[in-house]
Amino acid sequence: MHGGGRVEITPEILLRAYAAGIFPMAEDADDPSLFWVEPRERGILPLDGFHIPRRLARTVRADVFEIRIDHDFDAVIAACAEPRSGRDKTWINARIRRLYGQLFDLGHCHTVEAYRAGRLVGGLYGVRLGAAFFGESMFHRERDASKVALVHLVARLRHGGFRLLDTQFATEHLARFGVIEIPRNAYRRLLRDALDASADWLAWPLDRPVSGAEALAALQAPRT
Repeated sequence: MHGGGRVEITPEILLRAYAAGIFPMAEDADDPSLFWVEPRERGILPLDGFHIPRRLARTVRADVFEIRIDHDFDAVIAACAEPRSGRDKTWINARIRRLYGQLFDLGHCHTVEAYRAGRLVGGLYGVRLGAAFFGESMFHRERDASKVALVHLVARLRHGGFRLLDTQFATEHLARFGVIEIPRNAYRRLLRDALDASADWLAWPLDRPVSGAEALAALQAPRT
C-alpha cells in the first residue's frame, strides 16, 4: 500500500495510522520517501500462547544480560538499521528515525535493551497504543540477546495487561515463539478491542530491575 511520498508525516498522523492498522516503511536507508503498508496476512504473537524454547528459558533465568527499558532509543534504532548477515539493506531511513524518536519523546515508542558488561548487545523497539504493542524491529550483537529482550517484552506486556502484540509479519525467527498469521479483518477486530482497552507499560517501573526469573513467572501467571 503506497502513498507516503514526500507528504509530511507527523507523530499524530503516525499514531492514527497504527490505529487504522497501517504502518510506514522505506525502500532502503538512502530513500527519503515512505510508503504505507497493510499486510493481507498479519503476524501476531499471542500473549497467552507465547512459547519459550527450553534452552532460552535457562538463559533468561540465568540473567546473562542486564535488561533496561526505554534507556537509549537512539542507540537501539541505529543498531536495528545496521546491515547484518543476509540483509544488506534496511527499511529504516532518516525519516523513520526522526519520527519514531518523536514518538519516543511523546511516550508512545518504547525499547527493551539487553546489555552485557555495560555494552548494548541486543534489543528491540515498538509503538504502544491502548492495550496494543506494535513491534517494529530488533537486533542482536551476541547470541540470544534479542530473544531475551523479546521474552522480557512479552512478560512486561502480560504484566501490564496488554492484549495484542503485533509483529507485522510472521518471520522464521519468530516462528519458534508461536507467531501466527491472521487475515486482515480478524486483525482489525483484535486491534479495535485492544485500542478500546487500557494497559500499563509502567506496571513494572523503569527504575525497577526485572530479573529473568520474575519475567518467566509473569509469563506463567494466570491472566484476569
